[in-house]
Amino acid sequence: MSAVASPLKRADARRNIEAIVDAATALLAVNPDASVQEIAKAAGVGRVTLYGHFDSRTTLVAEVATRAIAQTEASLSGVDFSGDPREAMERLLEATWHLTHRFGGIVIAAGQVLPPEEMRRAHAGPSKRARALLERGRREGRFRADMPVEWQITTIQAVLHAASSAVHRGEIAAEQAPRLVRDTVLAALATPTAP
Repeated sequence: MSAVASPLKRADARRNIEAIVDAATALLAVNPDASVQEIAKAAGVGRVTLYGHFDSRTTLVAEVATRAIAQTEASLSGVDFSGDPREAMERLLEATWHLTHRFGGIVIAAGQVLPPEEMRRAHAGPSKRARALLERGRREGRFRADMPVEWQITTIQAVLHAASSAVHRGEIAAEQAPRLVRDTVLAALATPTAP
């Protein structure tokens, strides 16, 4: 009987883990301070069950952040960076906006519990892509080169996170955000016109 019960128990445990991680992802994306109680309730499990799989909120947040990073990397690796740098930046911003909106609060929650070096690693992949595209656009005269690339990356990240927060606060509609992000970032990257 134990040979039959064990696989069923493992399948049940896997379902619970996925339900907990999915609930935590959804709640933390909107509210980085979501409690363990709120996450357990949304997952349809008790706190004891949640703590049976994740020994602390920090462990759960770390798991959610790890999965969000993996999904972000997988999505961004499919973006086409060829052709005109401005058009490639539009594609990158569109893809990044959807990920930022989906995972926005998770970045804040992760920042509260993870060491700074882990947070830097989490942003390394997306930053590397943006940096390469910015540098190519600067060489081709499509993006301004009179400010540090790192500042331009910081600006892009700030605009994306600000748009996500504005949508969650109800200040703009989610459908408006991609255009607003694109127009704001491209205006900031535009080469200055001669007086």
